[in-house]
Parts: sequence; C-alpha cells; structure tokens
Amino acid sequence: MAVYTPPLRDMQFVMHELLNVTADLAAMPVHADMDADTINAVLEEGGKFASEVLLPLNITGDAEGCKLDITTHAVTTPAGYPQAYKKYIEGGWAALACDPEFGGQGLPLVVNQCFYEMMNSANQAWTMYPGLTHGAYAALHTHGTPEQKATYLHKMTSGEWTGTMCLTEAHCGTDLGLMRSKAEPQADGTYKITGNKIFISAGEHDLADNIIHLVLARLPDAPPGIKGVSLFIVPKFLVNADGTLGARNPVFCGGLEHKMGIKSNSTAQIVLDGAVGTLVGQPNKGMQGMFVMMNAARLGVGNQGLGLTEVAFQNALVYAKDRIQMRSLTGIKAKDKPADPIIVHPDVRKMLLTAKAYAEGARALLCFSSMLLEKEMSHPDEKVRKDSGELLALLTPIVKAFITDNAWTSTSACMQVFGGHGYIKEWGMEQFVRDARINMIYEGTNTVQSLDLLGRKVLSNNGATLKKFGKLVGALLAEEGVNEKMAEFITPVAVLADQMTKFTTELGFKGFQNPDEVGAAAVDYLRVAGHLVFGYFWARMAQVALRQIAAGNTDPFYVAKLQTARFYFAKLFPETVTAMRAARAGSKVLMDTDAALA
Repeated sequence: MAVYTPPLRDMQFVMHELLNVTADLAAMPVHADMDADTINAVLEEGGKFASEVLLPLNITGDAEGCKLDITTHAVTTPAGYPQAYKKYIEGGWAALACDPEFGGQGLPLVVNQCFYEMMNSANQAWTMYPGLTHGAYAALHTHGTPEQKATYLHKMTSGEWTGTMCLTEAHCGTDLGLMRSKAEPQADGTYKITGNKIFISAGEHDLADNIIHLVLARLPDAPPGIKGVSLFIVPKFLVNADGTLGARNPVFCGGLEHKMGIKSNSTAQIVLDGAVGTLVGQPNKGMQGMFVMMNAARLGVGNQGLGLTEVAFQNALVYAKDRIQMRSLTGIKAKDKPADPIIVHPDVRKMLLTAKAYAEGARALLCFSSMLLEKEMSHPDEKVRKDSGELLALLTPIVKAFITDNAWTSTSACMQVFGGHGYIKEWGMEQFVRDARINMIYEGTNTVQSLDLLGRKVLSNNGATLKKFGKLVGALLAEEGVNEKMAEFITPVAVLADQMTKFTTELGFKGFQNPDEVGAAAVDYLRVAGHLVFGYFWARMAQVALRQIAAGNTDPFYVAKLQTARFYFAKLFPETVTAMRAARAGSKVLMDTDAALA
C-alpha cells in the first residue's frame, strides 16, 4: 500500500516565508484577522483527514470502481466512499473557504488550495466528488440571482449537495459552440432541457442528497456557435419553496465511462429528458458563468497534478532508500549489505529530484495563484483587483498544462524507480501514473491551454500581461542581481526573461502572417513560459533559504531547498533551449505532410 505524509513544512515555507500570505491577507477586510497559527492548525487537521481517511481507500476504490444500476440509473461508489464523505461533511471541510453569508467558514483560498493538494495526493478520484462543487458554487456565487443563491448555496457550502459542470457532448468536445442540447422556455419561467452530455465527472453518485448540475444548452432562437450558449441550473431533485427536496428531475446517468484512471470517480453519460432548469445569467451568455467554473477547475486540475507528483515522490523516495541493487560506481556504500540502496545511483536521484523539484515549484505557483484570486475577489484597491485578475488569467493555462505535464513525467519517473515492482498494482505507483494522465486531457487539453496562453493571453494584447509578470522578475533581479551567492539561480532566469521578449515578438510576427505558426509553436511556448515562472519561484525560494542559512539557521530543510534549486536549474530548466528551437522550426514541417499522413 502507498504511504503519504502531508508536506506541511513545505506548505508553511511557501505561505509564510516565501509569499508572506498573512501580510497580503491583512490588507483585505474579510481576512484581516487571519494569522499563521490558525492556517497551520487547520492544515494539520486537514492532513490527518487526507492521510487517515482518504489514503486507505485509494487502491481499493480504484480496484472496485463505481457501479451503475441500469434500471434505476443509480450509481454506487466504492466501499468506504460514502462514510468518508460523511466525515468530510461533519468536519466542516466543505465550507472551509466559502462565504460566511451562506454558512461558510470564510478562510482564505490558499488554505483550501493546500487542503485539496493533500486530498489529491491521498485519493484524487474521491476528491473530485466535492471538488467539482467548488466550481459550481463559484459560478452561482458570481452569476446567480439572489433567489438561486438562497436556494442552492447553503446546501452546496455545507456539502450536503454536490455540483457538476455539464458541458461536453460526444460530437463536440472542447468546441462547445457545436453543442446540440436544447432549452425550451416554459410558462412558469423555467426551461425544459433535452440533450446528452458525456464525461461528466461525479455526474451521479450516492454520497450526497442532491446533485446540482450546471448545464450548457441552446435556446430556440439562439445564434449559432459559442455566442448562442446559455447556462442552466438542473438539480437531480427539484427543490421546494421551503428548501426541501421535491420530485426527481429527469436528468439521469445513462452509462459510466470505462477509463484508464480515476476509476472510482463516476464519469457519467448524462441524459436530460425534458429536465427542469432555471437560467443562470443572461440568455446566450452562458459562457460567462461557465468560465468562472472552468477557470476554477483548471486551477484545481493543476492541483491534482501537484498532489500526484508529491505522493509519487514520497513513495519512490522510501523505496529507493530501502531497495538494494548493485554497488555504487564510486565504491561500496552499505558495507553491511550485499548491495547498495538504489538511491546511491545518479539516475535514480535524477528521477527523484525531478519529481521533488516539480512538486515544490508547483506548490509555490499554486499558492501564489490562490492569493491572486483572493486579491481579485476581496482586495479593497480596484487596481490591485484588476492587476491580480490579469496576472492570474496569464498563469492559469500554465498552472493547468505545465504542472500536469510535469506530473505525467514525474509519476512515470517515480514508477521507474520501482523497476518491475512499479508495474504491479499492490505498490500503488501505476495508479498514480494512470490517474495523472487524465489531468492533461480534461478541462481543456493541454494543447488548448497552450493556444490560450500564446494566442489569447500574450499575443492578443501584444504581451502587456506577460510584461506584468516580467516586472516581478525584474524586481527580483534588481534586488539580487549583484549577490554572487544568488548568481546560479538569478542568471538563468535573467537570460530567459530577456530571450522571452524577442521569442514572443518573433512568434507574434510569424503568426500574423500565418496563424498556423501560432498553433505549431504554442505547446513549446508554454513549456518555455512555464520554466520562466518556475525559475522565478525557485530563485525566490533559494533567496529565502540562503538568508536563513546566513542568519545561522541550521535546519536541514533550507539546505535541501538549495540542493533542489540547483538540480532544477541544472537539469530541468535547460529544456527551454530545445523548446525555443522547436517552436522556431515553424509550421511547414507539420502542415506540408499530406503524403506522410495519407
């Protein structure tokens, strides 16, 4: 069975030493009284829930999967899942970062971010049941009417009801403008929704009393394409005026997908057979509300990648210290044993450090992104809100794609550390790899994220938002540029930041002449941008560690942080060179290939 220890020390380092989140929170009236001790105490208890309640269900849930009764359309989750969800509700975890107006505890989003990282490490498939609810909650909190909020948000905050996002249809995938689901207006102001949705995570289950589906559909007079899509609330059970549950709404699970990973989450085919729905927001403006949920989900999927990277690393590290095989190339290390532990071998260390560097870089980026979202929502200064929102929009595709790409690399490397045993189910490693693969696909494939980054977030405003991040890099360079001890961390970031301006301009010019050039370069561009962002955070983490060591702090944590930073810049950061060269190779070698692809 896999092991997992919540990385509380590194979370505390990121929040309190790197980002100093309590200082930022103090500027927001809703969090002015939040202190580090409270945050740490909450996460310590959250770690216990993840490691003691969820982790033991991960392998068994994967083996058992979900079961659909085709006669009743009811879905049964694996043994222990409903009981774990009951503990989640009783512990108040669902309400952690929700609005106190609707029964929430009102804690900062960064706390919820770290809590969900731990749950994703322990059991990603289970965590998706409550996880989707946060996005649905956010969409209704932002775009719902007062009546809709009063009807749904209290129960969603408590976790008594869960939520989904019903977007995809079999023929359209990411291209939501092609969807066919219909919404017919009724005399009472409701709508009858008809259509079929696929790949709906947590679309039907036995954990909660009600499921609140947020469904995209077309009105009869809707214009074609994405501009004719509306958003509707479609509950599994209709809700009476007094808040009690009423009749069963005809929104059913027609089938469960048979998947490579996340097998214990009910990925459902949803059939809407004249289901009653209510409009969210304005007609034909459904993507406004859905983007709130989709962006929350993209940050959440990046967090899933982080969670799997961390747990895979922990297990591979334990195994590498225990497993003996061959002798070190530089001489015997374990004289009392017939062979040395495999951790003495350079390439085993490379695989372990790859996962460690990607996990710790992702944690810094995700906590930073959570604070940007907090500022966008709650900061009293309008300029801070605007700047935070723009920077978060730039970073969101990097969070989703870069972190999940790295998770696929890391979990695969950690499985490799186990050798043949990694391929065997009982160790749990192959499940981390299978689970990690979906994170590169859903909530917009990573190629879509790359196109979003280069096309929408960078080139559409001539790099203005990219320059906002460049200012952060510039400030760090100005602060530490003459510090010789920081040179090994600062110089690579400075060089890439300078190259990035020319690189982006070059791609923009080529894309103006031929849009396929953007499509051909986008994935490589995101890898470069991702390393620029990770490089910035790794340089800052090295800065904190060096200052602590200079002040006489003998905690080996800081030495470990510096060693990991050195590995990152020496072995992972150089990917930027090949990625830029590949991006500059252009579209011709891809598009002038009709004979090769005949």
